[in-house]
Amino acid sequence: MDEYSRFVDWDRMDVAVHSQDAKELMSTEFQELKQLARQGYWAKNHSLRAKVYHRLISNIPCRTVTPDANVYRDIVVKIVGKRNSSSLPLPEFVDNSLVPTYCLNAEGIGAVRKIILCIANQFPDISFCPALPSVTALLLHYSKDEAECFEQVCRILACNDPSKRLIDQSFLAFESSCMTFGDLVNKYCQAAHKLMVAVSEDVLEVYSDWQRWLFGELPMAYVARVFDVFLVEGYKVLYRVALALLKFFHKVRAGQPMESDSIQQDIRAFVRDIAKSVPPERLLEKAFAIRLFSRKEIQLLQMANEKALKQKGITVKQKSVASPRRQNVHLAVHAENFKSEIVSVKEMRDIWSWIPERFALCQPLLLFTTSEHGCSLSRFYSHSEGHEPTLLLIRTTAKEVCGAYLSTDWSERRRGGNKLSFFGTGECFVFRLQPEVERYVWVIIKHPELATAGSKPEDQASPASSALSSGSVPPEPSDRLSPFLAARHFNLPSKTASMFMAGSSECIIIGGGDGQALYLDADLNHGRTSHCNTFNNQPLCSESFQISVLEVWGFRDTMNG
Repeated sequence: MDEYSRFVDWDRMDVAVHSQDAKELMSTEFQELKQLARQGYWAKNHSLRAKVYHRLISNIPCRTVTPDANVYRDIVVKIVGKRNSSSLPLPEFVDNSLVPTYCLNAEGIGAVRKIILCIANQFPDISFCPALPSVTALLLHYSKDEAECFEQVCRILACNDPSKRLIDQSFLAFESSCMTFGDLVNKYCQAAHKLMVAVSEDVLEVYSDWQRWLFGELPMAYVARVFDVFLVEGYKVLYRVALALLKFFHKVRAGQPMESDSIQQDIRAFVRDIAKSVPPERLLEKAFAIRLFSRKEIQLLQMANEKALKQKGITVKQKSVASPRRQNVHLAVHAENFKSEIVSVKEMRDIWSWIPERFALCQPLLLFTTSEHGCSLSRFYSHSEGHEPTLLLIRTTAKEVCGAYLSTDWSERRRGGNKLSFFGTGECFVFRLQPEVERYVWVIIKHPELATAGSKPEDQASPASSALSSGSVPPEPSDRLSPFLAARHFNLPSKTASMFMAGSSECIIIGGGDGQALYLDADLNHGRTSHCNTFNNQPLCSESFQISVLEVWGFRDTMNG
């Protein structure tokens, strides 16, 4: 056994990782390290993985004064004293998290609690960090002694590189990451999301478990492989793997009855027993096959979610009440207060489950309806302007129901003067509720390969073709953000805006979702749709239709009035 075996119970550890030979890692190039990490190069040998972890963590940029191994040796006796380490109470900021034993022996299991208590002593600014027990337990497998493990965890916590996010250390950061994960599920795991909405009253309560799946439920062989890549590539890897877990859960469990009364418990059980259905290599392969947003885009989305939580005063976990996450859709859309001529309470709740997490904290507010305000496009604009985002609902005389989630204020249409100009962001989507439910997300997000398709220059394309043709969007240079994120939320230049909405005194055009586009005439009595045959889906509604009722809904902030 090697020098890194002190805390390992080899009867529980995969012996293969100890016996396989592997060459020392000499590379310092990021791309090569990234490739080797994904391939599991240092997963082949326990000692090699320990040395690579030590090297990668030693290179993390940290605060000037970061506690090291000597600090641990100085304080551990004062803090722990003669108490039995296995019964030591954990600090409140771990939020009653699981303390995984993985493949630790008895000495190692006790050492985890000692190390966490000493970390709490040295990091008084940590207020919420449920991932800490798992990270500590994992690193202890690859440490010579407790002091070395303490130092490595401290370096991860003390990282001061603003572009390198590692572990959430506040409730605000954790809660916004849960909202961000919910947004990503909504974009990339639509089938799984649909299942969550169907069987859970509170979708974000399910998604708030996403870090627990990784740092608590995943078996040792899996979490170590994830951590290999995480130390090289950062936080985005965690989102990728959690999305892959959800995709596999839906695939394996689709059509089967729930094993418990809680989808939350079912997912946890699936992750714990994942070895029965998905090997580690397949999990990572799935994770990296997801064409996820860039690291910068995810960071901006996280910032937007943090801003929404701060505006509502949600920055710390409340002890006396339920955690203030995404409102239960049954609370956001009150049956007694909600009245629409187009959709039922249940249908509105379904729509609410699709919208970005930061706006799901709000309640629907009726801004305009043709039944009350008449069929006037100018009145449509006057009642809708000043609200962002908005929800458009239409019922046709043929009883079809469709609509659109619109991320941008309609006042943006004035930027083009008298010319019909497009604006909006990739968070926009169109949907159909009757005769059957279907959501059409932004075409470039769902079909990114079409973003590079050749097309005629933008100045040669008509507004209608621009709205429909994925090829009209030029390939994005690597240093530009995709149009997914709303420019006004982040003070980004207008060039990041997507062509999704357009309005003039003569018409409204909404388009781009999976090749679907919606046109409304100035009298708001007649509309038509355009359907791109590139996509294997049904049209939004009839190609030409008469409008029976049209409504525009805003989002009322219930906490700020």
